[in-house]
Amino acid sequence: MAPAFGRRALSCLEDGTLQVQGWLYCTLNRTYVTAEMEGALRDAAAAVAARHPGTVTLVLDGSFPFIDGFPLLPHLSHDDGQKADIAFYYRNADGYLPGATRSPIGYFAFEDGPTACRPAWPTPRWDLAALQPLWRDYALDEPRLAALVAALAGDGRIGKVLIEPHLAQRLSLTAPKVRFQGCRAARHDDHIHVQLAPR
Repeated sequence: MAPAFGRRALSCLEDGTLQVQGWLYCTLNRTYVTAEMEGALRDAAAAVAARHPGTVTLVLDGSFPFIDGFPLLPHLSHDDGQKADIAFYYRNADGYLPGATRSPIGYFAFEDGPTACRPAWPTPRWDLAALQPLWRDYALDEPRLAALVAALAGDGRIGKVLIEPHLAQRLSLTAPKVRFQGCRAARHDDHIHVQLAPR
């Protein structure tokens, strides 16, 4: 039914510059996006790979296959196929790690940095401090992440790229489309959120 709602699944079988992070996302039907979003994701992944050969860009959550307005929990949005989350790129002492994430699902391995947000409830802005020591000891691959955000922000199809302000500052990301999601939404220093421009 997904095509009737203008959505298509990103494949977990694909082996190219754009891949789904893991089978969990496909099994739970969380990888559906519009054709326009798929095109923007593929073009951004190709742009990063052209600048940094061998780069694999990993998609986390997209949307469910159908029903606009039904959110993909725990997200507050992701309800229309026009939003997607992308995992960060990582490296270790030997260099870039293709297809690697610090946590098993790509989320919740936070990059610490200053924030103006104060603890509040209810909010999905979890710190999950107890989990942080469990994640792999990888470093953020800053050049690749900066190239990805620049490619997305320079795409006319994209309306917003959400990332925590401390990372935007650290990576010198100044494009108007690069935004802070606000203190009452989930942290975006473990992934980036991208969404299409309104039509």
